[in-house]
Amino acid sequence: MNGRTRSAARVKELEPAFQCPICGCRVMVIDDKSLICINKHTFDFAKPGYINLSVRPAKGPYTKELFEARRRMITESGLYAPLHERLASMIKEHTKSSAIPCTVADLGCGEGSHLYRILEGCDCPGMTGIGLDLSREGIVLASKRYPETVWIVGDLAQSPFADGAVQVILNILSPANYKEFKRILARDGLVIKVLPRTGYLKELRQSVFMESEKRMYRNDGTAALFQKHFHVLDTARLHYTKELNTGELADLVRMTPLAWSLGNKDIGAFIERESAVITVELDILIGRAPKPFDG
Repeated sequence: MNGRTRSAARVKELEPAFQCPICGCRVMVIDDKSLICINKHTFDFAKPGYINLSVRPAKGPYTKELFEARRRMITESGLYAPLHERLASMIKEHTKSSAIPCTVADLGCGEGSHLYRILEGCDCPGMTGIGLDLSREGIVLASKRYPETVWIVGDLAQSPFADGAVQVILNILSPANYKEFKRILARDGLVIKVLPRTGYLKELRQSVFMESEKRMYRNDGTAALFQKHFHVLDTARLHYTKELNTGELADLVRMTPLAWSLGNKDIGAFIERESAVITVELDILIGRAPKPFDG
């Protein structure tokens, strides 16, 4: 079974979970090659094993090289292993009493490695993973590396999910659209938000930025916005360090938006060292959408 056919078969199993991103109508998989809505909006499955349901192109330097660096950093360096373990544990704990199969959607998934590691840690046969990102380059890489998951090029602001279709939404170090999150979240579903704290990658910030506002980061506003939209059920704070070698430091710089506006001279001293200890400091927020009578 090739990538296109495999992707079509998986989406067909989940047909009720999707809607047309243009008109919001129901969709059907036709001939294992296209997803079509009742208004004839048509989206073709791609050969690598994903489907493009985006209504606008991605902006920014989201290159294949960036996502390859991100994949290596996530899957090979171990920098995010404690995060994956904690998220898998929290998902299992909060979904263990659910009587229905669990769909986990990583919204803003990049090249898919976070989702892959988390699903691997959950080790739940009935759990289905869906990754969505606006960057085609990231989704192409995800579909080639992790073919067992549904991969979609799509827009958070105009997502292709039907109302109440997703049991668990992951949003890891990525922008959010809480209006859409609440629309697509199943009754009693969970939203899991991971956001950086002041110490996150502080060694990189302090090495390449002179301005104090870029050397330091605060997530107070982001956390408050989450709490405004969702009832917070659980929180966790991670703080640890990991030593990275020269190649891993170069990948760290390639993958992070922190360095996108910098020239080679600015980051040269950071990536030329033999190794460096890097700090990871994150907040995990788990929320549930308020019911109508909750206000």
